[in-house]
Amino acid sequence: NNSNNNSNNNNNKRKTKKTKSKQNMPPPRNIRNRNNKFDQNISKRGNVSVGKAGEREDEPAISKTLVLVFLVLIVGSSFAGVMRLFTSSKVPEA
Repeated sequence: NNSNNNSNNNNNKRKTKKTKSKQNMPPPRNIRNRNNKFDQNISKRGNVSVGKAGEREDEPAISKTLVLVFLVLIVGSSFAGVMRLFTSSKVPEA
């Protein structure tokens, strides 16, 4: 009975035996490069050069010609409405 108890203790010891932890492998080169680039940019926040965004010229969202066409349509239709109002009015008879 006692020898049976000892064998159980040996089995428990084997089960609880800690395995060797894996050594930390260094990260791959691309991850190291990205980390380094990120770390360098941290100190540059707010002081980054303008780059390509500054080289681009801002063009208006719509062209000047399109604005002119809309202006002519609006002013012309307003003028036509006023002219129709004065030309079609009847003089009240007294």
